[in-house]
Amino acid sequence: MTAITRNAGAQAGVDGFLACYDALKDALPGDPGVREKAAASFRLLGLPGGTAARRTEAWKYTSLRSVAETAFATRVERGFSIDLSASTATFSRFAAQAAFGPLARPDRDPMVALNTMLAEDGAVLHVPADTDGGVVRIDSDSHGPHAFHPRHAIRLEAGARLVVLETATGTGRYLHNAVTEIDVGAGAHLTHIRLQDESLDAFHFATIYADIADSGTYDGFSLVIGGRIARTEIHARLSGKNAVAHMNGAQLLTGNQHADFSSVVRHDAPHGSSRQTVKNVLGGRSRGVFQGRIEVARDAQKTDGYQMNQALLLSPDAEIDSKPELEIFADDVKCSHGATVGALDAEQLFYLRSRGVPEGEAQAMLVRAFLSDALDFVSDETIRSTLENSVGAWWERQAA
Repeated sequence: MTAITRNAGAQAGVDGFLACYDALKDALPGDPGVREKAAASFRLLGLPGGTAARRTEAWKYTSLRSVAETAFATRVERGFSIDLSASTATFSRFAAQAAFGPLARPDRDPMVALNTMLAEDGAVLHVPADTDGGVVRIDSDSHGPHAFHPRHAIRLEAGARLVVLETATGTGRYLHNAVTEIDVGAGAHLTHIRLQDESLDAFHFATIYADIADSGTYDGFSLVIGGRIARTEIHARLSGKNAVAHMNGAQLLTGNQHADFSSVVRHDAPHGSSRQTVKNVLGGRSRGVFQGRIEVARDAQKTDGYQMNQALLLSPDAEIDSKPELEIFADDVKCSHGATVGALDAEQLFYLRSRGVPEGEAQAMLVRAFLSDALDFVSDETIRSTLENSVGAWWERQAA
């Protein structure tokens, strides 16, 4: 497919993105009023860490100064492919939609505002009530120096089921800034697996909004390997009784990579359950960030919320910033959070070496053991095998 790019004079930062919007806005699909409001928000919020940007607590540990200093072309083409061969879900392109969904908050988040302002493509998936939609695969393969802002929407009606596997790869320096809005109906079950293995020069931002109705389940897992700067941000609202949200993940970083995993879980109804375990393996001078917040409304009695962040530092120069939070207004709940940071166990390493296991292989075994219970959250054997292969390939690159 031939790409059409517009760079509006190759300006960088907020001015460059706004210039791209001014050049494209008459041809962009969807509600122009929504886009204009998003542009106004983006102009006000700026890029975190960039010139004249507002300081916000949500971006305390992640600066986008390097994004602000890069001039990107805006690519007008379909930046992803979709495989529906194992699915009965209904699929349409974002361009066919008349308006944006109601869950995203471009007034609060600069990257969501940027996406809302410039989104041109994305996958819209729908599964009817009491239907098993099977497995959908969405693959993105990007190449610099462009900016791509996909806008995805997933809707499961009552009793529906669906598995979505997203993969992201690429070469060169580019910006991949995706927003996904998800509605999980009563008794429905969505399994959402993400594998981010982008170019080490790329910038990757994924913002996910999920609303879960009565007895619905959102089962999410993200494996982050690539990207110069990457951020996974999940907003899950348990709006119905007995709703369930799983938001697990792993970040494997090296060199000067920076990856941020941030989440906000809102328990708005009784008997909700949320679980989150995020593992970090950090080498070189990399930096991992975990920010997790559980909010429990006054009416959300019998809430059960759990949150854990664990980091394995492979280098004395690696760094982890961890900030778990609880905000509870109900009085009959069970909520907990925790964080651990450590290096490879010297005694375990010595034991393996004493049994004739080479040092590199011994380290690999301990790293895989550290990650194994995180990958166990992925129940689909084929998808879990894909993730395990990616972890193995990542470790082989470190050992080379």
